[in-house]
Amino acid sequence: MTYETSVRAPAVSSGWRGWRAATEAALYGPDGFYLRTEGPAGHFRTSVHASPVFASAVARLLLDVAAAYGIDEPALVDVGAGRGELLTGVLAALPPGFPVRACAVERAARPTGLDPRIEWTDAPPDGIRGLLFANEWLDNVPVDIAETDEHGVVRRVLVNAAGEERLGEEVDGADAEWLARWWPLTEPGTRAEIGRPRDEAWARAVGRMTAGLAVAVDYAHMADTRPPYGTLAGFRDGREVRPVPDGSCDITAHVALDACAAATKGGRSGDRPVEGGEAGRPVEGREAGPAARPAARLIAQREALRRLGVTAGRPPLSLASSDPVAYVRALSRTGEAAELTAKGGLGDFVWLVQRIGPERPAGPLSDW
Repeated sequence: MTYETSVRAPAVSSGWRGWRAATEAALYGPDGFYLRTEGPAGHFRTSVHASPVFASAVARLLLDVAAAYGIDEPALVDVGAGRGELLTGVLAALPPGFPVRACAVERAARPTGLDPRIEWTDAPPDGIRGLLFANEWLDNVPVDIAETDEHGVVRRVLVNAAGEERLGEEVDGADAEWLARWWPLTEPGTRAEIGRPRDEAWARAVGRMTAGLAVAVDYAHMADTRPPYGTLAGFRDGREVRPVPDGSCDITAHVALDACAAATKGGRSGDRPVEGGEAGRPVEGREAGPAARPAARLIAQREALRRLGVTAGRPPLSLASSDPVAYVRALSRTGEAAELTAKGGLGDFVWLVQRIGPERPAGPLSDW
Protein backbone atom coordinates (compact mmCIF):
# COMPACT_ATOMS: atom_id res chain seq x y z
CA MET A 1 0.00 0.00 0.00
CA THR A 2 1.05 3.61 -0.41
CA TYR A 3 2.63 5.59 2.41
CA GLU A 4 0.28 8.47 1.69
CA THR A 5 -3.17 7.84 0.24
CA SER A 6 -4.41 11.35 -0.52
CA VAL A 7 -5.18 11.93 -4.20
CA ARG A 8 -3.30 14.89 -5.68
CA ALA A 9 -2.03 15.80 -9.10
CA PRO A 10 1.65 15.02 -9.72
CA ALA A 11 4.02 17.87 -8.88
CA VAL A 12 6.86 17.76 -11.37
CA SER A 13 9.01 20.14 -9.33
CA SER A 14 8.96 17.80 -6.33
CA GLY A 15 9.86 14.74 -8.38
CA TRP A 16 6.59 12.81 -8.21
CA ARG A 17 6.19 10.32 -11.06
CA GLY A 18 4.89 6.84 -11.75
CA TRP A 19 6.90 3.80 -10.73
CA ARG A 20 7.66 2.91 -14.34
CA ALA A 21 9.48 6.16 -15.08
CA ALA A 22 11.12 6.19 -11.65
CA THR A 23 12.38 2.62 -12.01
CA GLU A 24 13.65 3.24 -15.54
CA ALA A 25 15.80 6.13 -14.28
CA ALA A 26 16.95 4.28 -11.15
CA LEU A 27 18.01 1.12 -12.96
CA TYR A 28 19.14 2.33 -16.36
CA GLY A 29 19.73 6.09 -16.14
CA PRO A 30 23.15 7.70 -15.61
CA ASP A 31 24.84 5.79 -12.76
CA GLY A 32 21.83 3.44 -12.74
CA PHE A 33 21.90 0.33 -10.60
CA TYR A 34 22.27 -2.07 -13.55
CA LEU A 35 25.05 -0.06 -15.16
CA ARG A 36 27.41 -0.45 -12.22
CA THR A 37 30.68 -2.32 -12.67
CA GLU A 38 29.80 -5.18 -10.30
CA GLY A 39 26.64 -6.06 -12.23
CA PRO A 40 23.68 -8.07 -10.88
CA ALA A 41 25.94 -10.83 -9.49
CA GLY A 42 27.27 -8.35 -6.95
CA HIS A 43 23.85 -8.06 -5.32
CA PHE A 44 21.81 -11.24 -5.76
CA ARG A 45 22.09 -14.87 -6.77
CA THR A 46 20.26 -16.16 -9.83
CA SER A 47 20.19 -19.66 -11.31
CA VAL A 48 23.03 -18.61 -13.61
CA HIS A 49 25.25 -17.68 -10.67
CA ALA A 50 24.18 -20.62 -8.51
CA SER A 51 25.78 -23.38 -10.58
CA PRO A 52 27.32 -24.22 -13.96
CA VAL A 53 24.69 -26.97 -14.07
CA PHE A 54 22.21 -24.34 -15.24
CA ALA A 55 24.38 -23.28 -18.19
CA SER A 56 24.91 -26.95 -19.08
CA ALA A 57 21.13 -27.44 -19.17
CA VAL A 58 20.74 -24.42 -21.47
CA ALA A 59 23.50 -25.84 -23.69
CA ARG A 60 21.56 -29.10 -23.98
CA LEU A 61 18.39 -27.17 -24.82
CA LEU A 62 20.28 -25.31 -27.58
CA LEU A 63 21.46 -28.63 -29.05
CA ASP A 64 17.89 -29.95 -28.95
CA VAL A 65 16.57 -26.81 -30.65
CA ALA A 66 19.19 -27.11 -33.40
CA ALA A 67 18.26 -30.74 -34.00
CA ALA A 68 14.50 -30.16 -33.84
CA TYR A 69 14.57 -27.29 -36.33
CA GLY A 70 17.40 -28.50 -38.53
CA ILE A 71 19.62 -25.46 -37.85
CA ASP A 72 23.30 -26.03 -38.65
CA GLU A 73 24.57 -22.93 -36.83
CA PRO A 74 21.96 -21.91 -34.26
CA ALA A 75 21.86 -18.52 -32.58
CA LEU A 76 21.89 -18.27 -28.81
CA VAL A 77 20.54 -14.89 -27.75
CA ASP A 78 20.69 -14.09 -24.02
CA VAL A 79 18.34 -11.19 -23.23
CA GLY A 80 19.26 -9.37 -20.03
CA ALA A 81 22.72 -10.92 -20.17
CA GLY A 82 24.19 -9.24 -17.09
CA ARG A 83 27.92 -9.52 -17.62
CA GLY A 84 27.73 -12.48 -20.01
CA GLU A 85 27.91 -15.21 -17.36
CA LEU A 86 25.29 -17.49 -18.93
CA LEU A 87 26.71 -17.29 -22.45
CA THR A 88 30.22 -17.93 -21.13
CA GLY A 89 28.98 -21.02 -19.30
CA VAL A 90 27.00 -22.34 -22.27
CA LEU A 91 29.94 -21.94 -24.66
CA ALA A 92 32.09 -23.91 -22.21
CA ALA A 93 29.46 -26.66 -21.94
CA LEU A 94 28.84 -27.16 -25.68
CA PRO A 95 30.72 -29.90 -27.56
CA PRO A 96 34.08 -28.67 -28.88
CA GLY A 97 33.73 -27.08 -32.27
CA PHE A 98 29.93 -26.82 -32.15
CA PRO A 99 28.98 -23.84 -34.34
CA VAL A 100 26.91 -21.22 -32.54
CA ARG A 101 26.22 -17.51 -32.90
CA ALA A 102 26.24 -16.16 -29.34
CA CYS A 103 24.67 -12.77 -28.71
CA ALA A 104 24.31 -10.91 -25.41
CA VAL A 105 21.52 -8.33 -25.20
CA GLU A 106 22.27 -5.92 -22.38
CA ARG A 107 22.09 -2.17 -21.76
CA ALA A 108 25.30 -2.11 -19.71
CA ALA A 109 28.66 -1.82 -21.47
CA ARG A 110 30.48 -4.91 -22.70
CA PRO A 111 32.71 -6.24 -19.90
CA THR A 112 36.43 -6.45 -20.50
CA GLY A 113 37.82 -9.91 -21.13
CA LEU A 114 34.55 -11.37 -22.45
CA ASP A 115 34.87 -14.26 -24.90
CA PRO A 116 35.30 -12.63 -28.35
CA ARG A 117 32.80 -15.09 -29.81
CA ILE A 118 30.03 -13.27 -27.94
CA GLU A 119 28.41 -10.37 -29.78
CA TRP A 120 27.26 -7.53 -27.47
CA THR A 121 24.22 -5.43 -28.35
CA ASP A 122 21.40 -3.50 -26.68
CA ALA A 123 18.56 -5.10 -28.66
CA PRO A 124 17.83 -8.59 -30.03
CA PRO A 125 18.92 -9.03 -33.66
CA ASP A 126 16.43 -9.71 -36.43
CA GLY A 127 15.89 -13.14 -37.97
CA ILE A 128 16.93 -15.26 -34.98
CA ARG A 129 17.11 -19.00 -35.73
CA GLY A 130 17.85 -20.92 -32.58
CA LEU A 131 17.28 -20.21 -28.88
CA LEU A 132 16.34 -16.89 -27.30
CA PHE A 133 16.77 -17.14 -23.52
CA ALA A 134 15.74 -14.46 -21.01
CA ASN A 135 16.58 -15.38 -17.43
CA GLU A 136 15.18 -12.88 -14.92
CA TRP A 137 14.85 -10.18 -17.56
CA LEU A 138 11.12 -9.43 -17.57
CA ASP A 139 10.98 -8.77 -13.82
CA ASN A 140 13.28 -5.79 -14.43
CA VAL A 141 11.24 -4.31 -17.27
CA PRO A 142 9.83 -1.28 -15.39
CA VAL A 143 6.08 -1.14 -14.78
CA ASP A 144 3.64 1.25 -13.18
CA ILE A 145 1.80 0.42 -9.97
CA ALA A 146 -1.96 0.81 -9.54
CA GLU A 147 -3.91 1.02 -6.29
CA THR A 148 -7.62 1.22 -5.53
CA ASP A 149 -8.54 4.26 -3.47
CA GLU A 150 -11.18 4.45 -0.72
CA HIS A 151 -13.89 5.16 -3.31
CA GLY A 152 -13.05 2.15 -5.46
CA VAL A 153 -11.23 4.17 -8.14
CA VAL A 154 -8.07 2.54 -9.52
CA ARG A 155 -5.29 5.14 -9.52
CA ARG A 156 -1.66 5.24 -10.54
CA VAL A 157 0.80 5.22 -7.65
CA LEU A 158 3.31 8.08 -7.71
CA VAL A 159 6.70 7.94 -6.02
CA ASN A 160 9.57 10.33 -5.32
CA ALA A 161 13.31 9.67 -5.07
CA ALA A 162 12.99 8.91 -1.35
CA GLY A 163 10.51 6.10 -2.04
CA GLU A 164 7.54 8.00 -0.59
CA GLU A 165 4.27 7.29 -2.38
CA ARG A 166 0.94 8.91 -3.03
CA LEU A 167 -1.95 8.28 -5.40
CA GLY A 168 -2.18 10.13 -8.71
CA GLU A 169 -4.52 10.11 -11.67
CA GLU A 170 -7.05 7.40 -12.45
CA VAL A 171 -5.65 4.59 -14.59
CA ASP A 172 -7.22 4.68 -18.05
CA GLY A 173 -6.65 3.60 -21.65
CA ALA A 174 -4.55 0.55 -22.46
CA ASP A 175 -3.35 0.18 -18.86
CA ALA A 176 -6.92 0.07 -17.57
CA GLU A 177 -7.79 -2.53 -20.20
CA TRP A 178 -4.80 -4.64 -19.17
CA LEU A 179 -5.83 -4.52 -15.51
CA ALA A 180 -9.43 -5.44 -16.34
CA ARG A 181 -8.29 -8.53 -18.22
CA TRP A 182 -5.30 -9.70 -16.21
CA TRP A 183 -5.40 -8.20 -12.71
CA PRO A 184 -8.77 -6.69 -11.74
CA LEU A 185 -8.72 -4.46 -8.65
CA THR A 186 -11.87 -3.83 -6.61
CA GLU A 187 -11.16 -3.60 -2.89
CA PRO A 188 -9.70 -0.36 -1.46
CA GLY A 189 -5.98 -0.65 -0.83
CA THR A 190 -5.38 -3.52 -3.24
CA ARG A 191 -2.49 -3.05 -5.66
CA ALA A 192 -1.23 -4.41 -8.95
CA GLU A 193 1.78 -4.08 -11.19
CA ILE A 194 0.56 -3.09 -14.68
CA GLY A 195 2.36 -5.69 -16.80
CA ARG A 196 1.57 -4.30 -20.24
CA PRO A 197 5.18 -3.08 -20.91
CA ARG A 198 6.43 -6.59 -20.18
CA ASP A 199 3.91 -8.15 -22.55
CA GLU A 200 5.05 -5.74 -25.25
CA ALA A 201 8.75 -6.32 -24.55
CA TRP A 202 8.31 -10.10 -24.76
CA ALA A 203 6.25 -9.86 -27.94
CA ARG A 204 8.95 -7.68 -29.55
CA ALA A 205 11.68 -10.14 -28.60
CA VAL A 206 9.75 -13.16 -29.90
CA GLY A 207 8.93 -11.19 -33.03
CA ARG A 208 12.66 -11.09 -33.88
CA MET A 209 12.68 -14.87 -34.29
CA THR A 210 12.03 -16.88 -37.46
CA ALA A 211 12.58 -20.39 -36.07
CA GLY A 212 13.36 -21.99 -32.75
CA LEU A 213 12.46 -21.58 -29.11
CA ALA A 214 12.01 -18.47 -26.96
CA VAL A 215 12.25 -18.98 -23.20
CA ALA A 216 11.59 -16.49 -20.39
CA VAL A 217 12.42 -17.57 -16.84
CA ASP A 218 11.13 -15.61 -13.84
CA TYR A 219 9.26 -15.65 -10.60
CA ALA A 220 5.66 -15.51 -11.77
CA HIS A 221 2.02 -15.45 -10.75
CA MET A 222 -1.07 -16.51 -12.66
CA ALA A 223 -4.56 -15.06 -13.07
CA ASP A 224 -6.04 -17.02 -10.17
CA THR A 225 -3.15 -16.37 -7.78
CA ARG A 226 -2.40 -12.67 -8.14
CA PRO A 227 -1.14 -11.24 -4.82
CA PRO A 228 -3.60 -8.63 -3.47
CA TYR A 229 -0.93 -6.05 -2.70
CA GLY A 230 1.52 -6.70 -5.54
CA THR A 231 5.12 -7.90 -5.37
CA LEU A 232 7.23 -4.73 -5.70
CA ALA A 233 10.55 -5.24 -3.89
CA GLY A 234 14.09 -3.93 -3.65
CA PHE A 235 17.36 -5.87 -3.34
CA ARG A 236 20.86 -4.79 -2.43
CA ASP A 237 23.95 -6.74 -1.31
CA GLY A 238 22.03 -10.00 -1.23
CA ARG A 239 19.22 -8.73 1.00
CA GLU A 240 15.68 -7.55 0.39
CA VAL A 241 15.31 -3.85 1.13
CA ARG A 242 12.63 -1.20 0.81
CA PRO A 243 12.28 -0.29 -2.89
CA VAL A 244 13.59 3.24 -3.31
CA PRO A 245 14.07 4.54 -6.88
CA ASP A 246 17.32 6.42 -6.27
CA GLY A 247 19.73 3.98 -7.96
CA SER A 248 20.85 2.39 -4.70
CA CYS A 249 19.03 -0.93 -5.14
CA ASP A 250 17.48 -3.28 -7.63
CA ILE A 251 13.74 -2.72 -8.12
CA THR A 252 11.78 -5.75 -9.23
CA ALA A 253 8.34 -7.34 -9.27
CA HIS A 254 7.11 -10.81 -10.18
CA VAL A 255 5.83 -11.33 -13.72
CA ALA A 256 2.34 -12.14 -15.02
CA LEU A 257 3.79 -14.70 -17.44
CA ASP A 258 0.34 -15.87 -18.55
CA ALA A 259 -0.26 -12.37 -19.91
CA CYS A 260 3.14 -12.33 -21.62
CA ALA A 261 2.36 -15.62 -23.35
CA ALA A 262 -0.95 -14.32 -24.65
CA ALA A 263 0.69 -11.18 -26.04
CA THR A 264 2.61 -13.02 -28.75
CA LYS A 265 1.29 -13.87 -32.20
CA GLY A 266 -1.29 -16.64 -32.01
CA GLY A 267 -1.52 -16.51 -28.22
CA ARG A 268 -4.92 -16.97 -26.63
CA SER A 269 -6.36 -18.16 -23.38
CA GLY A 270 -5.94 -21.77 -22.38
CA ASP A 271 -6.55 -23.87 -19.28
CA ARG A 272 -3.39 -25.94 -18.95
CA PRO A 273 -1.68 -25.86 -15.53
CA VAL A 274 1.92 -24.89 -14.91
CA GLU A 275 3.64 -28.15 -15.71
CA GLY A 276 5.48 -29.50 -12.71
CA GLY A 277 3.87 -26.83 -10.53
CA GLU A 278 0.61 -26.43 -8.69
CA ALA A 279 -2.47 -27.72 -10.49
CA GLY A 280 -5.09 -25.37 -11.82
CA ARG A 281 -2.93 -22.46 -12.91
CA PRO A 282 -3.68 -21.32 -16.46
CA VAL A 283 -1.28 -21.16 -19.36
CA GLU A 284 -1.80 -18.82 -22.27
CA GLY A 285 -1.13 -19.31 -25.97
CA ARG A 286 -2.18 -22.38 -27.95
CA GLU A 287 -1.73 -23.09 -31.62
CA ALA A 288 -4.80 -23.84 -33.67
CA GLY A 289 -4.81 -27.07 -35.65
CA PRO A 290 -5.64 -30.76 -35.39
CA ALA A 291 -3.01 -31.51 -32.77
CA ALA A 292 -3.89 -28.41 -30.68
CA ARG A 293 -0.23 -28.21 -29.73
CA PRO A 294 0.53 -25.38 -27.30
CA ALA A 295 2.31 -22.46 -28.92
CA ALA A 296 3.37 -21.43 -25.40
CA ARG A 297 3.75 -23.49 -22.26
CA LEU A 298 4.41 -22.58 -18.65
CA ILE A 299 6.69 -25.07 -16.92
CA ALA A 300 8.05 -25.01 -13.37
CA GLN A 301 11.84 -24.76 -13.38
CA ARG A 302 12.25 -28.05 -11.53
CA GLU A 303 10.29 -29.80 -14.30
CA ALA A 304 12.06 -27.95 -17.12
CA LEU A 305 15.47 -28.86 -15.73
CA ARG A 306 14.38 -32.48 -15.20
CA ARG A 307 13.57 -32.67 -18.91
CA LEU A 308 17.09 -31.44 -19.56
CA GLY A 309 18.66 -34.13 -17.40
CA VAL A 310 19.13 -32.17 -14.17
CA THR A 311 18.17 -34.26 -11.14
CA ALA A 312 19.11 -34.11 -7.49
CA GLY A 313 19.49 -37.87 -7.01
CA ARG A 314 22.53 -38.97 -5.02
CA PRO A 315 25.24 -40.88 -6.89
CA PRO A 316 25.54 -44.59 -6.04
CA LEU A 317 27.71 -45.35 -3.03
CA SER A 318 29.57 -47.92 -5.09
CA LEU A 319 31.10 -45.04 -7.04
CA ALA A 320 32.77 -43.82 -3.84
CA SER A 321 34.84 -47.01 -3.79
CA SER A 322 35.51 -47.40 -7.50
CA ASP A 323 36.21 -43.73 -8.28
CA PRO A 324 36.27 -41.43 -5.21
CA VAL A 325 37.05 -38.31 -7.25
CA ALA A 326 34.11 -38.91 -9.57
CA TYR A 327 31.88 -39.57 -6.55
CA VAL A 328 32.79 -36.25 -4.93
CA ARG A 329 32.23 -34.46 -8.24
CA ALA A 330 28.83 -36.14 -8.69
CA LEU A 331 27.86 -35.32 -5.11
CA SER A 332 28.68 -31.67 -5.68
CA ARG A 333 26.60 -31.64 -8.85
CA THR A 334 23.72 -33.20 -6.89
CA GLY A 335 23.83 -30.37 -4.36
CA GLU A 336 23.84 -27.77 -7.11
CA ALA A 337 20.95 -29.47 -8.87
CA ALA A 338 19.03 -29.53 -5.59
CA GLU A 339 19.42 -25.76 -5.22
CA LEU A 340 18.25 -25.14 -8.79
CA THR A 341 15.14 -27.30 -8.34
CA ALA A 342 14.27 -26.62 -4.69
CA LYS A 343 10.69 -25.87 -3.71
CA GLY A 344 10.46 -22.47 -2.06
CA GLY A 345 13.58 -21.38 -3.97
CA LEU A 346 14.90 -21.39 -7.51
CA GLY A 347 12.79 -24.42 -8.41
CA ASP A 348 9.69 -22.21 -8.12
CA PHE A 349 10.71 -20.11 -11.10
CA VAL A 350 8.46 -20.57 -14.12
CA TRP A 351 9.68 -21.07 -17.69
CA LEU A 352 7.57 -19.58 -20.46
CA VAL A 353 8.48 -21.69 -23.49
CA GLN A 354 7.39 -20.33 -26.87
CA ARG A 355 7.73 -22.20 -30.18
CA ILE A 356 8.42 -20.37 -33.42
CA GLY A 357 8.14 -22.11 -36.79
CA PRO A 358 7.69 -25.76 -37.82
CA GLU A 359 9.84 -28.48 -36.29
CA ARG A 360 10.95 -31.84 -37.56
CA PRO A 361 8.43 -34.53 -36.52
CA ALA A 362 9.20 -36.56 -33.39
CA GLY A 363 12.20 -34.39 -32.64
CA PRO A 364 13.96 -33.87 -29.30
CA LEU A 365 11.51 -31.12 -28.30
CA SER A 366 8.45 -33.34 -28.61
CA ASP A 367 7.78 -33.23 -24.85
CA TRP A 368 8.15 -29.43 -24.68
